[in-house]
Amino acid sequence: MEAKSKLRFARGSARKARLVLDQVRYKKVTEAQNILRFSRRRAAGLIGKLLQSAIANAQVKDPKIDLNTVFVTQAFADEGPAMKRYMPRAQGRAFMIRRPTCHISLEIQTIE
Repeated sequence: MEAKSKLRFARGSARKARLVLDQVRYKKVTEAQNILRFSRRRAAGLIGKLLQSAIANAQVKDPKIDLNTVFVTQAFADEGPAMKRYMPRAQGRAFMIRRPTCHISLEIQTIE
């Protein structure tokens, strides 16, 4: 049994989110939750909420699911659109600042 969850337009770059996702991919769900809980990266909080959403989706499909047999099977982050902001600089110039966003996808599956 599998369950998916997606987070779209998350603030932060996909490259930084991938660093956190690489730590939880192919781990048990309980172990992944502990890794995310104690990680100091900002993306870990968003990915922790996303993992909770995937667990809730799995429990809706099968209320008697055993979380000890559930693993994170797919976890990836794609780039989203960059928000463009302008900052005034010297001599009347304007520099563009890009605020990146990303789309994070997570899939969990029971493996017995």
